Amino acid sequence: MRFAFRRTALAAGLALAPTAALAHVGVGAHDHAGLAAGFLHPVSGLDHVAAMVAVGLWAATLGGRAMLAVPAAFVGVLSLGAVLGVAGVALPAVEPMIAASVVVLGLLTAFAVRVPAAAAAALVGFLGLFHGYAHGAEMPEMASPALYGLGFVTATVLLHAAGLGLGLVLPRLSLVAARGLGAVVAAIGVMLVAG
Repeated sequence: MRFAFRRTALAAGLALAPTAALAHVGVGAHDHAGLAAGFLHPVSGLDHVAAMVAVGLWAATLGGRAMLAVPAAFVGVLSLGAVLGVAGVALPAVEPMIAASVVVLGLLTAFAVRVPAAAAAALVGFLGLFHGYAHGAEMPEMASPALYGLGFVTATVLLHAAGLGLGLVLPRLSLVAARGLGAVVAAIGVMLVAG
């Protein structure tokens, strides 16, 4: 069962890689119906990609229930944040919080911080609120909210799966590599915070 999960997570990460590369050359730019636009939103921004992969990485280092609870909390609260963004509810410091989330998630992974699954889920959910808000607030005017939401939730789940896959594979190769990837994510976050 664990082998099948690892293989699925790794396949999801590999399947997502070409899509992320295409997102920067305008693929799907004319899809205003929502699904492709929603899918491309998280994978076309380094801030979202780094944070969402880091959620999966950290969940993998925590192991057990956290491997499901942590990504699920992010996706659940991300969806709530998107609803707030679409509704135009004011949420302060969205972009700084997104950048800070990359730093925090990178450091949690780099230092292999161990907390109970519930605490990890609560923290990750809080950070997911800001990512979701950005997705909702930046939804194209002509997009179908349901299709757009399905698109970014699918991309988010795939990014979490890629992080889980990496998190399960890297420790077997080298603990330094797993922690090093967390440090890279944190460095990306610091660059984002610095502007």
